[in-house]
Amino acid sequence: MIRTFLAAAEHIDELGHVNNAVWVQWIQDLATAHWDAAARPEDRAAFFWVVTRHEIDYRGNIDAGQSVTGETWIEGPARGATSLRRVDFRNAAGKVIVSAATTWAMLDRKTNRLVRIRPEVLAPFTA
Repeated sequence: MIRTFLAAAEHIDELGHVNNAVWVQWIQDLATAHWDAAARPEDRAAFFWVVTRHEIDYRGNIDAGQSVTGETWIEGPARGATSLRRVDFRNAAGKVIVSAATTWAMLDRKTNRLVRIRPEVLAPFTA
């Protein structure tokens, strides 16, 4: 999934760039949009995801009024109840300026307990 994000004045920190917390929010927004767009309806109804780990490399930044293109994908098979998601943000020149590897855990909506991710749940994201 690909989505564009625009840096607004409220996203800018004391250094004059997008704050790190905003990048994390954009990562989560993109992941959620990807789940909502690609997951089977029965999976959206039965499960939800929580982040267990973020690893983010910052190689650049943008200023207010500038935009980035975020792209996300699932990397590799699930590992038990967790799945690895990659996210790259590219500036207007196409350079990756922020790259993330995030680990998400899937929970059952009824029990709020971790659930082993079956291959058919991730299949729509790897097609």
